[in-house]
Amino acid sequence: MLSVTPIYAALLAVLYVVLSAKVISQRRSDKISYGDGGNTAMLKVMRTHSNFVEYTPFALLLIAMVELQGAGGLLLNLLGLALLIGRVLHAYGFGRSPQIVILRQIGMLLTFTAILVAAIANLVLAL
Repeated sequence: MLSVTPIYAALLAVLYVVLSAKVISQRRSDKISYGDGGNTAMLKVMRTHSNFVEYTPFALLLIAMVELQGAGGLLLNLLGLALLIGRVLHAYGFGRSPQIVILRQIGMLLTFTAILVAAIANLVLAL
């Protein structure tokens, strides 16, 4: 039974909805029905949302597998917090105009750390 991963999945789902709403809002304000319409602001909100979608599900899957293999709460919470904080920092840093590059970089570092540590933990626990 999963008890830790769902908390982070739920919080990340809220961030997903916020990023989706930003895409919808930008589409409405710029009257763009599909694609980016050659609009850099539209492209920025689309890529902020897309980057989240590209990394978050895979990371959550790895964390869930670590939990299902019986990892302790400390490791699970560290992985979940790294992913959550990483995704928030990346979305905020990348989504700003101009970008806050350091937040974007720290966000990706935390995201990659969560993915790599979860991958290693899965291997160790499985073997």
